[in-house]
This record gives sequence, C-alpha cells and structure tokens, in this order.
Amino acid sequence: MAAHAGEKAQKTGDFYCASCSEKVHVTQGDEIPPCPNGHKTFEARRNEPGNKS
Repeated sequence: MAAHAGEKAQKTGDFYCASCSEKVHVTQGDEIPPCPNGHKTFEARRNEPGNKS
C-alpha cells in the first residue's frame, strides 16, 4: 500500500520513494516528509519493529 508525504506514519520504519527509491526514515506518529529529491509517494516500507520485512 502506498504512503504519501504529509500523512502520519502508522509505524516507525524506512519508506522508499516510488519514483527514485530514496530512503526516508520516519518515526511512528510523525508526518512523512517528501524524499530528498522532492517526490511524495512511497511504495515500500522496511525495518518496521515487529515485522521481518
């Protein structure tokens, strides 16, 4: 499921940009920022505590 800049992160983890694959680390409850290249859609999340992805 895609996540977008400006949304609140439901879990702490690394979000990977759908356009350029840049990584953004976000803490649960914080607003997801745009990737360093200004893109706003993230297609993958990894390194979430409690998940093995």
